[in-house]
Amino acid sequence: MQEDISPDDEGSPEAVPVPRSLLPHLEQSAILLDIDGTLLDLAPTPREVWVPPGLAETLNRLLERTSGALALVSGRSLNDIDLIFAPEQFPAVGGHGAEMRVTADSEAVATHAPPMDKELKRRLAAIARLSPGILLEDKGYSLALHYRLAPQAEQAIYEAVSLIRADLPNAPIEVLPGKCVCEIKHSGFTKASGVRELMTHGPFKGRRPLFIGDDVTDESVFAIMPDLDGLAFSVGRRAKGVAGHFDEPGDVRQWLARLLDDEKAASRP
Repeated sequence: MQEDISPDDEGSPEAVPVPRSLLPHLEQSAILLDIDGTLLDLAPTPREVWVPPGLAETLNRLLERTSGALALVSGRSLNDIDLIFAPEQFPAVGGHGAEMRVTADSEAVATHAPPMDKELKRRLAAIARLSPGILLEDKGYSLALHYRLAPQAEQAIYEAVSLIRADLPNAPIEVLPGKCVCEIKHSGFTKASGVRELMTHGPFKGRRPLFIGDDVTDESVFAIMPDLDGLAFSVGRRAKGVAGHFDEPGDVRQWLARLLDDEKAASRP
């Protein structure tokens, strides 16, 4: 992990281990984790991501040590998240804040997020026909056009989305550029709005959140961490406003496992 020296330092940050003082007591903290590109390595297609051995055990142990205050925060739907981590199930904010599950065994609830207009979704979905390498992912509350297998189609995809937006200037949609993906969702909710809502519910309420994310869609959560007296870390890049950054998802997984090891060592007489 890379820890930033100061907000004004534009040089290469010094590589140092995360100070143990960041999480003096897991019982007082809430751990919030993006999935793709943060916990899991990116894959050619969304369906090809996989959970490395030991990660589910680490998450379950952290869930126990935080008394349930660990949540996955993703653009994926809760159903998709559950399929990836099956048979495990975790608290989560899904669909970029459109839905959430406060505890591992509770029912999923919508966060006042209206579904995307069917006709608009149909028109956006048709963009996938521009190239056989474009993969369409319907997340319910949003639509994603993946072009990792057709990088040459990037400009054409965004131009097509812009034409649709120009034709429907009053449509309440937001375009989220990501890593080889163009995602379109309703503008009335974000990962940040979902996290704010989550932090009003027990066992998260009153705790200090720590959020780790990697993509543009995570920047809204980075921005609200000071409001919640929280800390944010980015993955793969040095994002604005974060306390430090990890080089890759493997570093995040190792760091999470180390939290448990450090906690165990600190509890010894």
